[in-house]
Amino acid sequence: MREAAFVKQNKDKWSTFEKALKSGRNFDPDALSDLYIEITDHLSYANTFYQGSNTARYLNALASQAHQKIYKTKRESKNRIVSFWKTEFPTMFYQHRRELLIAFLVFVFFALVGAFSSANEGDFVRSILGDGYVNMTLDNIENNNPMAVYKQQGEFNMFLGITINNIKVAVFAFAFGIFLGIGTLYIMLRNGIMLGSFQYFFYEKGLLWESARTIWIHGTIEIAVIIIAGCAGLVLANGILFPGTYTRLESFKRGVKNGLKIMVSTVPFFILAGFLEGFVTRHTEMPDWLAIIIITNSLALVLFYYIIYPYQLNKKKQYATHQLH
Repeated sequence: MREAAFVKQNKDKWSTFEKALKSGRNFDPDALSDLYIEITDHLSYANTFYQGSNTARYLNALASQAHQKIYKTKRESKNRIVSFWKTEFPTMFYQHRRELLIAFLVFVFFALVGAFSSANEGDFVRSILGDGYVNMTLDNIENNNPMAVYKQQGEFNMFLGITINNIKVAVFAFAFGIFLGIGTLYIMLRNGIMLGSFQYFFYEKGLLWESARTIWIHGTIEIAVIIIAGCAGLVLANGILFPGTYTRLESFKRGVKNGLKIMVSTVPFFILAGFLEGFVTRHTEMPDWLAIIIITNSLALVLFYYIIYPYQLNKKKQYATHQLH
C-alpha cells in the first residue's frame, strides 16, 4: 500500500486517538489499550514499509505517549491467570468466530457423511471403528449392557488416559494448521466421520437414545473443544495465508500466538470431559433426567464461554471505544 493511501485510510482513527490522549478526561483504560495495540500495529507496518518517514515518526510519538498513559491508568489485575480467562482470551477469541464456524460446519458435515456412509456400506463402520471395537460392542449388546466399554477401566486410569488422548487430538488439530489448514480439516474430517459412524451403529441396533444419553454426558464438552482446537488450527493457517497489512512472518507469529491461547483455553474443558467420562459416564443406570441435566449444562457452559461471553465483552468494548470519541 502506498504511504498516502495508508495515511488516508487511518488518519481519522489516529486523530481520534490523539484527542482522547490529550483530553485529560477519564476513559476506559481497556478500550484505550485496544486502540494502543492497533496503533502499534500501524507503527510496525510503517516502520517496515515507510521507514524514516513522517508517518513512522508521528506514529512512534503517538505510541510512546499512549504507552505512558496506559501504564499510568490501566487497572492491572493482581492475578494474570484470572485476567487471561476473564477478559484477554474471550476478547481475542471473538475475532476468530469465522474460523470457529468453519471448523464446526466441517465437523458436522463429515459426521453426516459418516452416518450416511454407514447406512449404505455394510462394512463402513468396521473400517472406521475397527473389528475389535465393533465385535466387543456387539457382545456387550448381546449381554444387555451396550455401554459396558465405559466400565472396563478404573475411574482414575480412564480419566487420565482419555484426557491425555483428547489433548493429543487437539494438539494435532492445531499443529496441522501449519499445512495451510489442510491438516486441521483432515482432523475434523476424521473425527466427524468417526462420530457419525459410531452413532449410526447404535441407531441401527435400536439403541440411539441409550447411546446418546450415555455418550454425550462427556461427549458434549469433548467434541465441542475438539472443534475449538480445529478453530485454533485454522487461525494458524489464516496467519500464513492472509497476512493483510502485516508482513507474512508477523502475521504467522500472530496466528501462532492466538492459536496457542485458544489451545490453552481448552485444557480445563478437556480435563472436565475426561472426568465425566472416567467417573460419571460409567453410571449407565442413572435416570434420563439426570443425564439430560448434565448434557444441557455442559452445552450451556461451552456456548456461554466461547460464544455468548465473548460477544458480550465485544459489545462492552465497542461501547467504551465509542465513549472515547
